[in-house]
Amino acid sequence: MTLTSHLRSLMIGTASALVLGSSLALGAMDNAPEMVRLGFDVDSLSLDARLAAETTSYRLNDLLYDGLVRLDKDFQPQPALATSWESPDPLTLIFHLREGVTFHNGDALTAEDVVFTYTTMVDPALNARSRSLYEPIESVTAIDEFTVEFKLKEAYAPLMSYLDLGIVPRAAEGNADFGSSPVGTGPFRFDSWLRGSQINLVANPGYWGGEPAVKRIETVIVGNGTARAQAIAAGDVDLVYSPLPPSEVQTLSANARLSHSVTPSVSFIYVNFNTADPLLADPAMRVAIAKLIDQPTIVEQIYGGLDKTASSMLMPAFPWLNDEGIAQPSFDMEAGMAELDALGWALGPDGVRAKDGKPLSLTLGTNAEDAERVQSVEYLQNIFTAAGIATNVLAVDYPTFMQGNQGKTYQISFLSWGNLVDPDRAMYGQLHTGGNFNWGSYSNPQVDDALEKGRSESAIEARAEAYQAAASQIAADLPYYVVSHQQLHAFTSEKLSGFEPDARGFLTELAAPSAQ
Repeated sequence: MTLTSHLRSLMIGTASALVLGSSLALGAMDNAPEMVRLGFDVDSLSLDARLAAETTSYRLNDLLYDGLVRLDKDFQPQPALATSWESPDPLTLIFHLREGVTFHNGDALTAEDVVFTYTTMVDPALNARSRSLYEPIESVTAIDEFTVEFKLKEAYAPLMSYLDLGIVPRAAEGNADFGSSPVGTGPFRFDSWLRGSQINLVANPGYWGGEPAVKRIETVIVGNGTARAQAIAAGDVDLVYSPLPPSEVQTLSANARLSHSVTPSVSFIYVNFNTADPLLADPAMRVAIAKLIDQPTIVEQIYGGLDKTASSMLMPAFPWLNDEGIAQPSFDMEAGMAELDALGWALGPDGVRAKDGKPLSLTLGTNAEDAERVQSVEYLQNIFTAAGIATNVLAVDYPTFMQGNQGKTYQISFLSWGNLVDPDRAMYGQLHTGGNFNWGSYSNPQVDDALEKGRSESAIEARAEAYQAAASQIAADLPYYVVSHQQLHAFTSEKLSGFEPDARGFLTELAAPSAQ
């Protein structure tokens, strides 16, 4: 049994108490600067920790809030607002809170704030994007001022990986503007937000883990990757992450004033099929179209070989899941066209396929801020058109794009998932029937059963078997076509000497207190 499975058995399946150290271990940079400017690619949709939906929100929320636990670089839970916890039976978790912690507005943290956070998180009325991660929670109860009890509906192996959710004050109840002016207990306080342009944070002098040495963080939104690369080269920002144009990665790597790190990421780029669309409801149709997706060119040419070509949903970040025998279809344009023929979509004299008098037409969507995504869908448009599919591309700003996915505006979307700290987070909400991230309306009872087993089993071998079974069926049904498993490329200025991003691109080290 690995350390991961051992810890999860302790958390979920035994009556043993787990008591960990009370301090939050943070790495320290060399001579931390007073102010840091970050160049991010998309604006936040909301800074309410419960409503995080994209990388900017996740990364800033990690500074604005504390969770019951904090995940280390190996995704193992470490104490944060909870100093210790125990599991007296497989369906009960009891957390003991850190005393003396205050929110940024001066209110004291109590167990009632934890109850409020998780009760609202599982309430469909909030419409939290990550609600499915917490649905196995039956109830959350304040035992006393600093003790919280979680009751589960069933044994739930991934839960500890999700309890880094930022705790929101009960005073946020009914405050519709909370996501625009957030209050947490984290090492940084919210300062100001110019929508679409800049989000500013300032150090929390009363932080229980010690006031950060960095006093101010300015997050500048620069949607264009080339402009973002130019900004760090010019010294206008101190950190940028991929996605960046491959040519800019090469140029920045040669800049002696910058540090370049490459970290295997817990994210992937994928094509999402809307299986509720009558045209794409048949898996055979999705397989035929998938064979028109020129994955090698997209990964190696458009993305410059910066990421790893994917063969299935199983992520390299979790080596215990490896199964090289699971593979989605590879690019084969002739085979794809032949399969369209066999499905009755005959090529007409105008070069467009038709069936029963109806032309074959598709709409591809992506967000306009990412040049490589736009280039990828435009390239796919060319291939699909050559194969006889009338293809329209919609590239819009990120918030509009995400609203379109939920509203089923696109038949096919080109996008990515990040912060996938457990295979459950990569699959359950996205591909389980009725999952709140299941924008393609995919439903397969075999996949549902496998994903439910992956949640309920504590033994790592049983979990691996479950997710491999799900991935195998997904590779056959193709609600998702996974293009690549991403790697995080980070460039930092000399001001951030010693800074090391984790696989999620979180900024925890910026919260380190001054070395004494």
